[in-house]
Amino acid sequence: MPKMRLLSGSDIIKILATFSFVVVHQRGSHVKLQRRVLDGTKQTLTIPNHQELDRGTSRAIYNQAARYISETELRPYFFAI
Repeated sequence: MPKMRLLSGSDIIKILATFSFVVVHQRGSHVKLQRRVLDGTKQTLTIPNHQELDRGTSRAIYNQAARYISETELRPYFFAI
């Protein structure tokens, strides 16, 4: 498997914004992102807005986002090719 990129919280927020997620709330350094799908359900992710995230944290965010977005679309943003 390719190596996970070192990303910041703001990098991940920008990546998820390309998939129609918007910031709905922030408490401290944690940002809550949300999007609504056609059937009206809400999809929510929480991202720590830190300068650099551990690869394990980035992987956990990737796995959570993969519930809503296909892995083939997400992979180029999170993994080095």
